[in-house]
Amino acid sequence: MELLQLEHFGKTLRLEGSLAGWQELYWGDNLVSQLSATENLDAKSSHHFELHNNVPRAVEPEEQAQPAMQCQLAIDLTWQPFTIEYQLMIDGRIIDQGSRNSKDIEQQVPIKKPQIKKKFSTVGLLSLGLKLFKSAKLFKVILAGASLAAYSWFFSWQFALSLIACLVFHEYGHIRAMQYFSMKTKGIYLIPFFGGLAVSDDKINTRWQNVVISIMGPTFGLFLSIACLLLYWSTDITFFAGLAVFNSLLNLFNLLPILPLDGGHILKSISFSINSKLGLVACMLAAALGVFISYSLGLALLGFLLIIGSVEIIMEWRGRHQSHLLPLDRYGQIFSTVWYLLTVGILVAIIMYFADSPEEILALPMKILGS
Repeated sequence: MELLQLEHFGKTLRLEGSLAGWQELYWGDNLVSQLSATENLDAKSSHHFELHNNVPRAVEPEEQAQPAMQCQLAIDLTWQPFTIEYQLMIDGRIIDQGSRNSKDIEQQVPIKKPQIKKKFSTVGLLSLGLKLFKSAKLFKVILAGASLAAYSWFFSWQFALSLIACLVFHEYGHIRAMQYFSMKTKGIYLIPFFGGLAVSDDKINTRWQNVVISIMGPTFGLFLSIACLLLYWSTDITFFAGLAVFNSLLNLFNLLPILPLDGGHILKSISFSINSKLGLVACMLAAALGVFISYSLGLALLGFLLIIGSVEIIMEWRGRHQSHLLPLDRYGQIFSTVWYLLTVGILVAIIMYFADSPEEILALPMKILGS
């Protein structure tokens, strides 16, 4: 990931590194210094290079080159919580120094995105398809109309409208989280039988951003369920009770720790921040849980999602040493876990509240959980 950007002599000095320990220093597009994971065991490290007519060349600390400017970038890097203090010296004179934290990483725009080999995959096809239509506003209307027609055909138009309202509210939570991080958003897309999709043109820089964006959808869904529950208590209209309980079930499903569902992204961010091996094991166990659920309930769609999620797990594992995402610190790991469990707990409580309802339709979500 990109740790530092400094502008000097008309070019950008860029430091990249990972939690594994390796670091690479670029002057413009030229690699001028690098440290392997085994060479960089301490928080403090130093990069040495020289400039001759603004052309860089890697150099060892003990080497001397009289015509060139001797450059040194000294850094003190702490990952949890993330802070980096830096000092840039040229010919022994300090010309730049300062510090950065996780907030700075969240706001930065990477100059050079990580190079990932493109391979034929289901994820690639879906990504290509998304790029073809996500910029056209007409497709939003077409997809919304198709979703309304599909749900009305299988259920009723009243149910279709209620379901779409729940999906839009859920996806709006994702959109609000993206806007909080100053990310450009393309809006909400409703896909028949797949749910909804909140789309952004920007990439995330930290796993904290991934957690917040992922969990804000179910959190907004929780707010809607609570509002419907309050309306039910105030009016005694069964419709609001039904909306509260089924919306809770919908958002609880999204919180299953299975990629590419919201819960899967939360699990991936927390577990890969602790340890990459733990992240792989946790995500694979979650995938196995998903296989069991899809087989037990005959959910073919969930099985399809599991295939996509499994590919994502493999890609995450293979690129773990080149990951550009700042990991969660200990506080972030604990806070994210508590937030996740609290959201799940309240959603389950709403469903359990109607478990003994004389209205069979209100007790149905609890029977689904019980199965």
